Amino acid sequence: MFQNVSIEAVRRFWDDRPCNLRHSPREPGSREYFDEVERRKYFVEPHIPRFADFGRWAGKRVLEIGCGIGTDTISFARAGARVTAVDLSERSLTMARRRAEVYGVDVRFLAADAERLSDVVPVEPYDLVYSFGVLHHTPHPDVALAQVRRYLQPGGTLKLMMYHRRSWKVLAITRGRFWDQERVARHSEAQTGCPVTYTYTRRSLAALLSQCGFRAERLDIDHIFPWRIPDYVQYRYAREWWFRWMPPPLFRALERRLGWHLCATAAAC
Repeated sequence: MFQNVSIEAVRRFWDDRPCNLRHSPREPGSREYFDEVERRKYFVEPHIPRFADFGRWAGKRVLEIGCGIGTDTISFARAGARVTAVDLSERSLTMARRRAEVYGVDVRFLAADAERLSDVVPVEPYDLVYSFGVLHHTPHPDVALAQVRRYLQPGGTLKLMMYHRRSWKVLAITRGRFWDQERVARHSEAQTGCPVTYTYTRRSLAALLSQCGFRAERLDIDHIFPWRIPDYVQYRYAREWWFRWMPPPLFRALERRLGWHLCATAAAC
């Protein structure tokens, strides 16, 4: 249903409000701002450092597809990876470049559409291609993944997060109408109106990866957002009442079954 959405509509949406831009009330572009954005992101999504395993890629070549304002990008670079990062949104890239300057790390940033990646990024082998929460927002994820495959030799690693269809969030958005993917798209992000958001089951994501030349090695489900939105936007953390008294082991078990993030580690075939 999203295949006829223009890439320009996607670009405009993310230029209007880059992801995580409001994760700090401090002066945008300052060291304090970026420090707080990072703390907040990894506090709310602590599975990201585990999944990315930043330290593992020291001295390796990493290509990040959809870097946003650069939180994970800088984490890879500070861990010693040689990073090339691309994004569709020029406004996001402006913030990401500023972030690299602030932290004194060397990252090659490029503006690119993931579906036409090779038009901008020279086709060379990378050790890791990383894309967290991005390719489900492009009109043709299969085209983008076929492009990604060109940057990995057989055995090279892809780490990819796509949204999980059978999740707590989709249940909350659709009230059980899991097939209403247009409604899911509109409410999938902090700002409403996202033009494209695909969701996947473990099986459908494994099939997509296989179709595009990858072999899924791990498919893990994670992340339920438990915080009350009125408090969260004021930088306070109070859980919704239905999560408040839930024991942590039970909450983690729920995340592993109904989480919003479907995290895939795959090898190029």
